[in-house]
Amino acid sequence: MDRLDSMRLFVRVAELGRFSAAAQHMNVARSVVTRQVAALEAHLGTKLLARSTRSLSLTSAGASYLEKCREILGLVDAAEASLTEDSQVPRGHLRITLPFSFGIRQLMPMFGDFMAANPDISIGLEFSDRRINLIEGGFDLAIRITDRLEPGDVARKIGSSRSVVVAAPGYVKRHGRPRHPRDLVKHECFGYMLATHANWAFVIDGRTEWFPVTGRLEANSGDALLAAATGGLGITSLPTFIVETAVREHGLEILLPTFRTPELGIYVIFPSNRYVPHRVRALVEYLVRRIGHKPPWDEILPKN
Repeated sequence: MDRLDSMRLFVRVAELGRFSAAAQHMNVARSVVTRQVAALEAHLGTKLLARSTRSLSLTSAGASYLEKCREILGLVDAAEASLTEDSQVPRGHLRITLPFSFGIRQLMPMFGDFMAANPDISIGLEFSDRRINLIEGGFDLAIRITDRLEPGDVARKIGSSRSVVVAAPGYVKRHGRPRHPRDLVKHECFGYMLATHANWAFVIDGRTEWFPVTGRLEANSGDALLAAATGGLGITSLPTFIVETAVREHGLEILLPTFRTPELGIYVIFPSNRYVPHRVRALVEYLVRRIGHKPPWDEILPKN
């Protein structure tokens, strides 16, 4: 039994939750996976996985051993890579899952510049606003915008995102301008259907407060909501990375400029805490430099 190979197979089974999924991911027969894990358990003298006809779960010993395996495998990968990467340029294929609007509007130009500077890199993108199992999907990383990470996420913050309340001048002329977030309940407000938008959040005196809104439109696309607002259908709250061009060039108005909304983090999420390949680290460092602590799309924010 090759101990490191058995550890890798065990980690994949634990992460994917199925022997068959681990076998497919590692490109080996299912019987090889079950045999290797059984041999590992026999060597250790303890059960790592609790098996039933319908489920597979870690025992307490298995959970502890899993973390140790990740540390060991990460050190092995890092040690091997350190012998060659210092003299290498980034190369290989990157599979990334990322949000629709942010990905298309902001990241695509950055990816283009990164690929131009790194001709040995190719990139595959899957656009989705939902969380995806990175290991099962074979992704190198995910880019997500959120106010909180999930337990177990291995992530690095690369920037921040703020939202603003916007409307077309024609709507404001017809229906008036809200002066306080509590005035929004009198207006046609529409929001993002993947979020709870019956209340919108604002930071007032250092605390987050929620204010009710109502509206007849919702969508799972920020760009669709932007089109509705630009067309004068009502008021919406959208990230600055979506509305910046419409505010700068097309006259979309920022309402309630003295009331800030909560900040969201922009994160790179990795499949695990094991060694991160050179090509992934190169992209992440590039995005950190391009986005920075003051993202360019936030320049439209009112100066309070």
